[in-house]
Amino acid sequence: MLPWFWLWAPQVHWPFSGDVAQDIAPDTRWFFDAIPPQAGAGRLEQKIFETHSYGRQLGALTAVLLDLLERTPAPQDVQAQQRLDALKAMCQEIEQVKASNRQALADAATAALHRLQAHDPAALREVLARFAAG
Repeated sequence: MLPWFWLWAPQVHWPFSGDVAQDIAPDTRWFFDAIPPQAGAGRLEQKIFETHSYGRQLGALTAVLLDLLERTPAPQDVQAQQRLDALKAMCQEIEQVKASNRQALADAATAALHRLQAHDPAALREVLARFAAG
């Protein structure tokens, strides 16, 4: 760049150009506000979702369904058996993902405790005492 352009270097922002600032944090209000009144109460649905997510609700229903199916004879219909096998496989995959997440969380906690031990052993003892008491 030539030196005389350093004194005058305008920035031109055309439409749809320039800095972009967008909040991409998940906000579920738009979803629950979109529930029509005849289909349910959006605010009530949001409170229920915050207490028990859809995954937790579906997990409970799936567990009950699989438990009931274990107590009944196997379906004679091939398609029904295939669907049951697919449901069981899906539940196993979900449990594997959960186990992997638990292990990753435990590994991260262990690494954080090792860092705390290296930098502030007294703080580590305090943290461990809090967990031992609770």
